[in-house]
Amino acid sequence: MGMGKEVINFPMLNNYATNSNPLEKKLYQLIISRLNGEGISSVSYQGEIFKLVRKGIGGFIIFGGKKDEVRHFIEKIQSISETSLFIASDIERGVSQQIQKSTIFPCQMAIAAAIEKNRPEDVTVIESAVKAIADEAKDIGINMPLIPVLDINQNPDNPIICTRAFSDNPGDVAWFGSKYIKTLESSGLISCAKHFPGHGDTSTDSHILLPVINKSYEDLMNMDIMPFREAIKTGVSSIMIGHLSIPAIDYKPASLSKKIISGILREKLGFEGLVLTDALNMNALKDIKNVSVQCIKAGADILLHPVKADLTVKELISAVRTGVIAEEQIDSTINRILKIKEKIKYDKQHFSYENHEKLSYLITEMSITIVKNTAGILPTSEGNKTHLVFCGDNKFFESSPLKTYFKDISTITDTLELKNKIAIFAIFTSVAAWRGSSGIDEDEKDRINELIGKAENSIVISFGNPYILRYFKRADVLIAAYEPTEQAQKAVIKCLTGEMDFKGRLPVKLDIYAI
Repeated sequence: MGMGKEVINFPMLNNYATNSNPLEKKLYQLIISRLNGEGISSVSYQGEIFKLVRKGIGGFIIFGGKKDEVRHFIEKIQSISETSLFIASDIERGVSQQIQKSTIFPCQMAIAAAIEKNRPEDVTVIESAVKAIADEAKDIGINMPLIPVLDINQNPDNPIICTRAFSDNPGDVAWFGSKYIKTLESSGLISCAKHFPGHGDTSTDSHILLPVINKSYEDLMNMDIMPFREAIKTGVSSIMIGHLSIPAIDYKPASLSKKIISGILREKLGFEGLVLTDALNMNALKDIKNVSVQCIKAGADILLHPVKADLTVKELISAVRTGVIAEEQIDSTINRILKIKEKIKYDKQHFSYENHEKLSYLITEMSITIVKNTAGILPTSEGNKTHLVFCGDNKFFESSPLKTYFKDISTITDTLELKNKIAIFAIFTSVAAWRGSSGIDEDEKDRINELIGKAENSIVISFGNPYILRYFKRADVLIAAYEPTEQAQKAVIKCLTGEMDFKGRLPVKLDIYAI
């Protein structure tokens, strides 16, 4: 259980004097710094955060923590700040992605698989899901959910976007993104479209290296930027700039590029909201000096997650005093920040976490997609003919609910005899920063294909990245479940046994038929 409000005390709070340097205070307002939810029970860590608030920090991006503790701490820092603090968080799959005891929702690609745009009842479901995420965010104190992802996942080997994207179709990405933005904004939250001008057509994770996107200006405008154009029309309050190099426009990363931020986003697209950088601690920028100064010069308003806020402010003060950055630009940025902060509503809605969990299960069940189906194999039973093989990320094996249904189970590394068996391969993958891949390695692909050849029949289920299904064209049945979650696995069991129909539609193109 989350700990109650009385647990966290705030000793020596008044020791952290208000910043009296006007320029310094303005520059702190440009920064959203990291807040570790797991650390807020530490008095010394509280002190670090209180110092930043007193200095005029613009806000925090929250990672981790217990619901009641985080809620109470956010209330405290909001109460001592002279202006509203942005409380941002990466909650693409709901607040539970960061905060314990909240609701986990399906990823964006699963939502696109579940929702039929032309069915009014489906539209109600997606609006209800985003409203649920918004209500839980407001309950915690998060006012800037860093969603939606508007990248179009055009590269099947994309290691960092993949299932975080709605689709590989720009029209679908724009439609779903607009639904998110309208619902979040009407709830009094600051929506954030990311990662401009588009992180979907790369096989490089910008947490590790700087991706280079070799496409023309025209292709970029017609494809990758299209959902952002629609987001601006819809009323998105903020847009995050990715650490991406597009040589046809500028060799500099987009987050440091005046041509991209001021030229395309501001002037060409007419965006008047907040421009955030992607996190400044990412390795895509590691060899660049004075990153924060360059981002502000290029037209960014908010510096997200710099390694050290105090050092960043010192660099910015030097840049202003030497004329590298005009103080008039800072003043204009501050006015934009304060204008956006005025949009935040602090009213909290009455809701049921239990109902949100039911809604999340419903969407997951709606998303399970049969990609290839050979007649006569489904439905399956837990009898002697079926053999379940766990593949991919082994951290999901031990607690898998598939174990409660299938009795004959192995892992891909075991010695297997599958003659006269229906082999069911459950492949677990997930998308995460710094990993560098969203798939499985070549040895495992070869091993699965070898076993498919030995089994009487074969079913391959992707619990995560659907693109891996294209490596197993010889399988009789291919199923996309989009996520390795417990609820996705339970939904697949229902589909395999015929208790429930496959209802999902594949949001991306897959070449799964052998030539």
